[in-house]
Amino acid sequence: MADVKRVKVVPMLWMLLGCLLLFGGIFAFKFFGKYMMNKAFDNMPLPAATVTATAVEYQRWRQQLTAVGSLRAVNGVDVTTQAEGVVQAIHFESGDRVKKGALLVELAARPEEAQLKVLQAELLLARRNYQRISELHTKGVATDAELDDTLSKLQQIQASLEVQHATIAERHITAPFSGRLGVRKVDLGQNVSPGDPVVSLVQLQPIFADFALPERNFAQIKLKLPVAIRTGAFPDKSFPGRITAIDPKVDPDSRNFFVQATLDNPDQLLRPGMFADVTVDLAGERRLLVVPRTAVQFAPYGNAVFVLVKNKQGDGLVAQKRLVKLGEERGDLVEIVRGAKEGERVATSGLLKLRNGGAVTINNDNKPPAELNPRPDNS
Repeated sequence: MADVKRVKVVPMLWMLLGCLLLFGGIFAFKFFGKYMMNKAFDNMPLPAATVTATAVEYQRWRQQLTAVGSLRAVNGVDVTTQAEGVVQAIHFESGDRVKKGALLVELAARPEEAQLKVLQAELLLARRNYQRISELHTKGVATDAELDDTLSKLQQIQASLEVQHATIAERHITAPFSGRLGVRKVDLGQNVSPGDPVVSLVQLQPIFADFALPERNFAQIKLKLPVAIRTGAFPDKSFPGRITAIDPKVDPDSRNFFVQATLDNPDQLLRPGMFADVTVDLAGERRLLVVPRTAVQFAPYGNAVFVLVKNKQGDGLVAQKRLVKLGEERGDLVEIVRGAKEGERVATSGLLKLRNGGAVTINNDNKPPAELNPRPDNS
């Protein structure tokens, strides 16, 4: 009986062993095929990336400093009332240009004007009394005390008249300087109090541009240096001016110092509060290496460019990634302080397709802009 069982078990073991060998061979074949396929893909050369390119070149740039600031009126105030009263007349329209001393608003002043007439009558009487006492004093009839008393009364009335004239003048609100008015803030019949705003007034010609520069530039900034201002409202227009004031101290928090330029504004295009993109022209020029801004791959760990060099066979180009140190930027160009040499070709577009050592072909049919002073079409 035991021999019969042994005879049945042996074929089953051989059958299991055969199945294991069969399936093991299948899995081994598939694994080997996948390995060879991955190896073939890894060794397969990537197609060449198509890019635009330009040469690193020297240019001469006029020495300039750039800053961001804002425009400010030479004079700008809210015209207010000095007295309490009812608005009797308004002599301007919102947005008018006015001259210094122009009458803007009148407040009702009937009681003050009536009191003025009373004082004028008292002044007339005081003058007659003083003249009469003076004549009597000359004849020796009036005493010195009487003459001094009438003179004192006359001077008191004259002083009261001056106060009354000033009180009435406060009810005539005038422009403190020439400029352009803003929006009217009072209405006819409105009762106003001292300090209430009537209208804003700004002097637009000339106009100030205030901006800040780093302390390292303090020695370079001088009075009367020319500046050019651009604003968002007129991006295609440059407004010339000159530096007229330099703050003598440096802000200890920002390590910047403040500068003020004055600009002619005859057409009054520039308005207080506008953003100002300021360029300060310094004396002299400097020679520097430049590339288009689009050629630089900006990254937190360092900026880089892809220099295009010949491959080992000498029949094509490959990209060589190189870290660079950047300097001044102007328009579409950026200065290369270190990392590239004159005449080397750098990729200016398609940088995301490039890898270090990857094949490259150049097609400059549609090169990106590379202007020192670009004039974009805003239409």
